[in-house]
Amino acid sequence: QVRLVESGGGLVQAGGSLRLSCAASGGIFSIDSMAWYRQAPGKQRELVAVITTGGTTNYGVSVKGRFTISRDYAKNTVYLQMSSLKPEDTAVYYCNVVVSRTYWGQGTQVTVSS
Repeated sequence: QVRLVESGGGLVQAGGSLRLSCAASGGIFSIDSMAWYRQAPGKQRELVAVITTGGTTNYGVSVKGRFTISRDYAKNTVYLQMSSLKPEDTAVYYCNVVVSRTYWGQGTQVTVSS
């Protein structure tokens, strides 16, 4: 059973930065992709960023140029460096890992104050 452990959320002022981490464990042999999604109150969950096994990245329009996704293959860990944060970035951020099926983390709260 794949287990995802997220960390790094918190409260930050607008313009600040945060770094999220998500470590995957549980007998993983090959990860297809790792991603971050977010869900704000009253809104649908949306893709923030994704990184494939080959290192290809893709970002949501609202975060492009401000957020960077990266991956440590040896540690099966994905990171999300968030800069120039805005109040509208406030949401619960979920780690997503695709192995033979899709797994979700428990979510970590990011709150950006104005």
